[in-house]
Amino acid sequence: MFSGIVAAVGRIEHIEPLADGIRLTVDTNGLDLSDVIVGDSVAHSGVCLTVVEMNGLRLKYDVSRETLNCTVGLDAVGNEVNLEKALRLADRLGGHLVTGHVDGVGEVVKFAPVGESHELVIRAPAAIAGYIAKKGSITVNGVSLTVNRVEGRDFWINLIPHTVAMTNLKHLQAGSKVNLEIDLIARYVERMLAWRSEEAAAQG
Repeated sequence: MFSGIVAAVGRIEHIEPLADGIRLTVDTNGLDLSDVIVGDSVAHSGVCLTVVEMNGLRLKYDVSRETLNCTVGLDAVGNEVNLEKALRLADRLGGHLVTGHVDGVGEVVKFAPVGESHELVIRAPAAIAGYIAKKGSITVNGVSLTVNRVEGRDFWINLIPHTVAMTNLKHLQAGSKVNLEIDLIARYVERMLAWRSEEAAAQG
């Protein structure tokens, strides 16, 4: 479990092909690894990966073909990735509860400065658009953000200068693809409503 508060921006240094996926080597770029061991989880632009090997400030991960097929940003050397270590129970929850399981890949419609901040407009896949609500939480490339407006599949976010400077969101432009994870609350509400309908139908 994560909070969506990025601790460092790493860079993919090496990609080794595997039988059904790849092995990534990531330069963690100053991320505190003093409490990280093999087997721990680290989020990479919203994707939860398990550490399989450590070498100084470099971590290695095995990424399955299934994960590569439903996410973006993990398949090219040089790509920057937003890093966050898994939460401990005593940690502050600065963002919101994030699982590190990407629900869909969105497309940037607009990314432009507005005063000191940036306006980010993203088009969500139809399958998850209904879970995104005004003033609700959304995770974009592993960053916990608040939705300001929703119209159809498009939603608007305001990014403060600190968020732009400290994450890989600074590189976005119209047409960029981003990893999206919907809020856990929306997921459970949908399941509860669906179950009630199923139960009613079965009893009817």
